[in-house]
Amino acid sequence: MTEHPTSYERPQPGADPAQTRGALLRTPQPQPQPQVQPRPLGAAALSAQARAGETPSGPGTSTSKEHSVNGPEHAQPTSAEPDPHRPRPTPEGIPPQPGAEQERVAGAGAQDRRTGRGLPPGRPMPMRRDGDRLRFVGAATRRIARGIDLDEIVMGLCRATVPTFSDAILVYLRDPLPVGDERPTGPVVLRLRRTDRIPEERDTEGFPPLPVPEPEPADIGLAALTAELCEVRPGGALNEVLRGVRPVFAGSPAARAALPELLGEGAESLVPGGQHAILAPLRGRRRVIGAALFLRRPERLAFETDDLLVAAQLATHSALGIDKAVLYGREAYIADELQRTMLPEHLPSATGVRLASRYLPAAETARVGGDWYDAIPLPGSRVALVVGDVMGHSMTSAAIMGQLRTTAQTLAGLDLPPQEVLHHLDEQAQRLGTDRMATCLYAVYDPVSHRITIANAGHPPPVLLHLGGRAEVLRVPAGAPIGVGGVDFEAVELDAPAGATLLLYTDGLVESRLRDVWTGIEQLREKLAATAQLTGPDHPPPLEALCDEVLDMLGPGDRDDDIALLAARFDGIAPSDVAYWFLEPEDAAPGRARRLARRALARWGLEELTDSVELLVSEVVTNAVRYASRPVTLRLLRTDVLRCEVGDDVPQLPRLRQARATDEGGRGLYLVNRLARRWGATRLSTGKVVWFELNR
Repeated sequence: MTEHPTSYERPQPGADPAQTRGALLRTPQPQPQPQVQPRPLGAAALSAQARAGETPSGPGTSTSKEHSVNGPEHAQPTSAEPDPHRPRPTPEGIPPQPGAEQERVAGAGAQDRRTGRGLPPGRPMPMRRDGDRLRFVGAATRRIARGIDLDEIVMGLCRATVPTFSDAILVYLRDPLPVGDERPTGPVVLRLRRTDRIPEERDTEGFPPLPVPEPEPADIGLAALTAELCEVRPGGALNEVLRGVRPVFAGSPAARAALPELLGEGAESLVPGGQHAILAPLRGRRRVIGAALFLRRPERLAFETDDLLVAAQLATHSALGIDKAVLYGREAYIADELQRTMLPEHLPSATGVRLASRYLPAAETARVGGDWYDAIPLPGSRVALVVGDVMGHSMTSAAIMGQLRTTAQTLAGLDLPPQEVLHHLDEQAQRLGTDRMATCLYAVYDPVSHRITIANAGHPPPVLLHLGGRAEVLRVPAGAPIGVGGVDFEAVELDAPAGATLLLYTDGLVESRLRDVWTGIEQLREKLAATAQLTGPDHPPPLEALCDEVLDMLGPGDRDDDIALLAARFDGIAPSDVAYWFLEPEDAAPGRARRLARRALARWGLEELTDSVELLVSEVVTNAVRYASRPVTLRLLRTDVLRCEVGDDVPQLPRLRQARATDEGGRGLYLVNRLARRWGATRLSTGKVVWFELNR
C-alpha cells in the first residue's frame, strides 16, 4: 500500500483550534452578563461574547449589532462609523468556510435581506455566507492554479479544502492519465493519488479506523483503509456518477451504490451518510479523469446545497489544471527525448584522448536548443572534436542542429580536412533555408603526431590548458558563420602536448547580457588556470571535476542561452608504442609484413599474440597488394589494445561474405571477423584503411 502524505494548514487567527469549520450551529442560551472591567478583547473572547449575546465594551471595541469574528483586524473602532458604501476588505489567503464560528449574531428583529422575514436565532446571514463561499472559491482556485506539475495541483486542491471546506479529502485519478486527444485503451482504472485530513494531534474525534490486528504506530486514516486501485465497470454505479459530472451527496442513491466500488468493500462504512460527504467527478477538457471525495465528520455541520456548487468549481479547476499539467509533462518529455536524441548518448572511447562533456539548456521551460557537441573517431586513431551553435533555442533550432550534426558526421567519415567539412556544412545550411545561421568549430586530433588541426566558422576560440597550469586562448581564424555562403575557411595546425586539455564551448558559457564575449573568455581562462593550480604543476585536474568548475563560473544573470561544453584531455601515444612501415605492392609483401610484425611484438613483450597477428596481417596485406598501385602502409599501435592498420590507394571497401566450398579465396575477412576484437574499414580521400584490434 502506498503511503499518502497528509497536510494541514494553520487555522485563521482568532479561531478556536478545538472546533472545526463545519461545527454544528447551536442556539445560544441567554446568560446573565457579568460586570467586568474594560480591557482589550482578543479574537477568542470576542467570539465568545458574540455567541453569548454580549456587547463588547471598552476602548477600540465595536458597538454595532453585527460584527465579524474572523480576527481583530475586522473590528471597527467606536469613534468611526463604517461607511456603508465602502467595500469590505478581502482577507488574505483562503477565507474560512462559514460555520459555527462564522455566524454573525443579529439582534432582535434581524431580517433576511432577500425575503424580509425574521431569521431564527443562530442562523448565519445568507448574504454573508454566499460572500464567504465566493471568497473561498476564488482563493482556492488561485491556489490550485499556482501548480505547474500534477503533484502540485493535487496538493493545492487538498490544502485549499482541508480544514477550510472539509475535514478530509480523497483524490482519485485515472491510471494512466490520458494525454490530449488520445483515446486510452483498456478498462478505466482509478488510482488513489492523494489523501488529506486534519492531523491526529488536532483531531481527537477523527474518523475512527476499522479495527485491525496490531496497528502500526503511524497514523492510520482513510488512506490505509481504502483501495488504492479501482476499476470502473461499464454500466456500473460509479460509471454513472462519473458520467453525470455533477457532484452528489453521499446520501443520494447513486452515491451509495458507487462508494463501495470506489473505496472497496467495508471502507464505505467510514463515509458519513446524508450530506456529510460529497462525491465530485473530475472532468478535464475531453473526459472524466478522476474523482474527489470531500468528507465531514458526523458531528460537524453538514454540507449545504450551495456547497455542491463549491465542490463543482473546485473539481472543474483541478481537472483543467491536471489536464494542462499532463500536456506540459508530455511536451517536456518530448523536448527531453528530442534533445537527448540530437546529442550523443555517450562519448566514444578514442585512442590517446579522454573526453568529457556537459549540456545545459537555456531554461527548464525550453529544454531544447541549437547547441551541440560531438566526438567522431577517425582512421589512424584520430578523433574529430566538433562543437556548434545554431541561432535560437527552439524546436526549429534543434531540428536544424540535428541536420547539421548528421552532415558533420557524414563528412567526418569521408576523412575530409576540417576546412572542407565547414565548407560543406555551409552549403548544407544554405540548402536548409536563407536564414539558417550557425557557428561551428571543427578540430582533428592525431595522438601519434601530437598535433591538432582546427578550422573555425564564427565560433568562440578554444582554450588550451597546459600541464603546468597555463591557460591559453588559441589563435584560430574566426571565419564567417555557417550559412553566409561564398566564403573560404582556413585551418591551422597546432601542437597538442601530452597532458594538455582542450576546452570547446558555445557562447552561452562566456556571453550574457551582463558581459561581452571577450570578457567572458578571459574569465574562463582565469578560471581554468586557478583550477589547475589546485592540483599542482605535474598533475592535470580531473576532467569531470574541471567541467563542473567551469560551469560554476556562471552567475545568476549568465543563463541567457544554451551551453554546450566538450573537454578533451590529450594523452597521446608515445613514439616507442608505434611501428610504421611502407610495403611495395608485390607478392613478397605479405611475408615481409609478418616478419616486421613479429619483431615489433617481441620488442613490446607481446609474443603471445604473434600467431594471431601474423595470420591477420597476412590476410589484410594480401588483399591490399592485390589491387594497390602504390606502396601499402602498415602500422601497429600499442595502447590498452593492439591495433593494426593497413592502408592502400583503392577506394573500394572490402565486404564480409560467406565463401562457398569451391571458392579459392574470400575467407580473409571471415578470419579477421572471428579472431579480432573489433575491425573495420574507412574510406579516405586517398584510398582506404582496414584496421583490426586484439586484446593484449
